This record gives sequence, structure tokens and C-alpha cells, in this order.
Amino acid sequence: MVILDKLTAYVLLLLPQAGGGGAINILVERFNEGGPWMWPVLICLIIGLAISFERIISLNLADINTQAFLQRVKQALDDGGIPAAEDVCSKKRGPVASVFQAGLLRADEGVDAVEEAVVSYGSIEMSFLERGLVWLSLFISVAPMLGFLGTVIGMIQAFDAIESAGDISPRLVAGGIKVALLTTAFGLIVAVILQFFYNYAVSKIDRIVAEMEDASIELVDALVALERGDSVTGEKAIPETIGENE
Repeated sequence: MVILDKLTAYVLLLLPQAGGGGAINILVERFNEGGPWMWPVLICLIIGLAISFERIISLNLADINTQAFLQRVKQALDDGGIPAAEDVCSKKRGPVASVFQAGLLRADEGVDAVEEAVVSYGSIEMSFLERGLVWLSLFISVAPMLGFLGTVIGMIQAFDAIESAGDISPRLVAGGIKVALLTTAFGLIVAVILQFFYNYAVSKIDRIVAEMEDASIELVDALVALERGDSVTGEKAIPETIGENE
């Protein structure tokens, strides 16, 4: 946290500070007016953005053309049987390929074993896809709370200043309240920004999981057809059957 504080302070010092114009200058000025409670909120933003970018990159790498990959697996089943399909899956990255490979490795034990493997490894891959989202959700909740806490403490300090001055000056009251409310505004802004990334990641995961489930059903159907000796792609018959080595 100390490193993050120093890094953020260094970045802010590099921003243009002189005289009146520009959104960056206004943002830095408001941040400085907000007081020390702006820093924990900023740290939530930095860590939350780091998690968001990591999840977006990982999910985009895991996202493949599922239907095209499924057709390649089916073609491999027709051309070379289960070993050829396993080889296709081993050369492809992503949760769909991993689930397919886990099912094909159990193909010699029968279709029921394939279904169990697909369900088990599907749950594992889903947990990998959701990794880090719990922390992102935490920062979405914590940032406004830290802002509210900063506002409460700022209001207490404003009333202390009024008490010390012995006079309820509108200027003094308005200035203290304005500074106190800056932390709440900043906390809400951080939560809104991170919420967009969180919703994007969740929607991406839902789509990947739905495609993985649909493709897994088609894989099981293809293995059933292979067990009967039918063509998986409808082009030719396959003599190899599941469980022939038992």
C-alpha cells in the first residue's frame, strides 16, 4: 500500500497543476481538497482497474469460436477417432478445449464417464473464469463506504472548526461541507467505473459458459454416434467405438 501511495503521488505530481483550465487540473484540485480520505478511495480505483484489465485480457484470450472448434473436433473424430480429437483439443487453449479434452480422456470408460468429467471440469473452468471478480466486487462496495466515512469525518472536523471559531459563518460551514462531500462523490465515481468493468466481465463469463455447455452436449452426442459406429459429421462411418479397450 505504501508503494501504491508513492506511485500515485508521483503520477499526480506529474499532472499539470498551473492555473485554471483543463479537466485534469480541476480533478487534481478537487482531489487535494478532499483530504487524506481520498487516497484509500484512489487505491481502490487503481487495484480495481488492475483486476478489471487482467480479467478482460484473460477472458478475451479464453473466448474462441466454439462452433468452429467443435466442428474441428467432430472432423477429427471421423478422421482419426478419439486420439485425433484429443490432439486437436491439446493444441487449443481455453476452457472449452480443456473441458473437451477432459471428457475425451475418459471416453474409453463410456459415455456416462464422459458426462461426469465434462460436468466436473466445467465447474473448475468456470471458477477459473470468475477468479478475481470477488475482489472487484469488494472494491465496488468499499469505495463508496470509504467515501462516506471520509465525509462523516470531514463533517466532524468542520463542526470542530465552527466550535473553535465561535461563530456560525456561512462561508465556514459551506467550505467544510464541500470538502467533506468530495470523498463521497469520488467514492461513488470509482464504484460506477468499476461496476461497468464488473458487468462486462460477468456477461462475458456467462456467454462463455453457455457456449461451453452447449458444445459439451454436442460432444457427448457425437461420442454416442461414434459408439454406434455412425458418422459424427455425416460424411462417413467410423468403425471405432467407445469402450472397445475395456
